[in-house]
Amino acid sequence: MQQYHDLLKHVLANGVRHQDRTGVGTISTFGYQTRFDLREGFPIVTTKRVPFRWVAEELFWFLSGSTNDADLQARGVDIWQEWATAEQTARFGREAGDLGPVYGYLWRSFGGDYPALNGVDQIARLIREIETNPNSRRLIVTGWNPETCDDVALPPCHTLFQFKVEKADAGGQGYPRSGGILHCQLYQRSADAFLGVPFNISSYALLTHMIAHVCGLAVGDFIHTFGDLHIYSNHIDQVNELLSREPMPLPTLEINGDNLKGLDGLLNFKFENLKLENYQSWGKIAAPVAV
Repeated sequence: MQQYHDLLKHVLANGVRHQDRTGVGTISTFGYQTRFDLREGFPIVTTKRVPFRWVAEELFWFLSGSTNDADLQARGVDIWQEWATAEQTARFGREAGDLGPVYGYLWRSFGGDYPALNGVDQIARLIREIETNPNSRRLIVTGWNPETCDDVALPPCHTLFQFKVEKADAGGQGYPRSGGILHCQLYQRSADAFLGVPFNISSYALLTHMIAHVCGLAVGDFIHTFGDLHIYSNHIDQVNELLSREPMPLPTLEINGDNLKGLDGLLNFKFENLKLENYQSWGKIAAPVAV
């Protein structure tokens, strides 16, 4: 996946050293964009191993509306545990594991009185609009709520995403089934280029595939736009090791689930519905997480 290598090279060549919230320090750039044509293969980094099941399970967890790390741990995924400790959650008067109004809550109950699910279900609204008004320019989900962003240990980094349906007319059962193509653009306010970005790319590519599937569309482009794009100072050696490796051909994603339609279909995806064909990669490169 050459786009990812180019991204890392851009930060190394143009980044400026910064101190940051974690105390680790970064090389940081502001403003960058990359694009992936999902018709040319599934964008997953091949110059280190990315655990696709973890990417999928985290996305299913977001879509479920859960913000409790125990629910994610039950799926065998521990990537949120550093922010779910008793020490971290006690800062906000919550029990261990309760991450507060992060992605799942903001997507499914934006503006609600946490933990009550009495806010706007943005995912339901998104699917309804794609089904009934595919030409809309308001196919947007936001994960940034200024009223609650300081009430969690890690407010959303991937902040806002928008979909665009091309060549679609509302068809049978309200679905745009006339050869429509679904594009997605993500704005990410803060991006850990080595550990986080590979997950983010594959997660939003997968989300685009899933929404296209349940709405009867084909996938198009995923555009990834960054605010603060950075490499942590203790990831430099790992980045150089990755860049020394030659990218491999991209795999393809198959979705098995003809019965998965509309909002219910989206929320009922299981990992068994997904098949990543011919994913070949170099081995894992370990790196510490900055908390």
